[in-house]
Amino acid sequence: MNSILLQLENVRKEFSRRIIFDKIDLTLKNGNSIAITGINGSGKSTLVKIVAGILSPTRGALTLSVNGKEMKPEQYHNYIGFVAPYIQMYDEFSAYENLKFFARIRGLRFDKKYVDYMLDRVVLYDRRNDAVRTYSSGMKQRLKYAFALLHKPEVLIFDEPRANLDRHGVATVCEIMEEHKPDGVLILATNDQEDLSYAETVLNLDELRKARIEERQKQNSVTAKLT
Repeated sequence: MNSILLQLENVRKEFSRRIIFDKIDLTLKNGNSIAITGINGSGKSTLVKIVAGILSPTRGALTLSVNGKEMKPEQYHNYIGFVAPYIQMYDEFSAYENLKFFARIRGLRFDKKYVDYMLDRVVLYDRRNDAVRTYSSGMKQRLKYAFALLHKPEVLIFDEPRANLDRHGVATVCEIMEEHKPDGVLILATNDQEDLSYAETVLNLDELRKARIEERQKQNSVTAKLT
């Protein structure tokens, strides 16, 4: 496994001039795991999208270094596996066709033996040639995990890891997280207490927001006294 250093420095995100979060600083390397938590709308999904290179921060910097060499943003996907309920697969393709397509985009050799193993692990091997449009929401979610692990990434980012999964699917995802923790980087966006137990560090975006409000109130108070 490659040596990973993932850093966020003074990251801020705004939408329509509304601050979602600000002054996010993180340093993650092999063996680190973190859970990002907070009420709905606090910015959990936005933050993990920034880490995955899907969104750009309004301010601040994200860097990913592999074996001491800083990667270009267009290279991030080679080292990151991302799963979220809102990611879409191609409904008209089968599981096999989806994975072959994404392997080709990434410039990967389609390792049929490994793909079969992953599809079996997420209980989709028997449906591997069926169109994804015939899958249930839980099956589609399990396919996303096979997709995220296709290139054996060093960084795994799971947004709401248990979304749309039954008990068996949750157990499989928990096994994946537990296996990845010792040597990889694991990032979770979740409010589930059981998911939080898989992270060594918890970043609570609610607490950061409250601290930002309190700091602004203090500054306003000081300004009012001076005037």
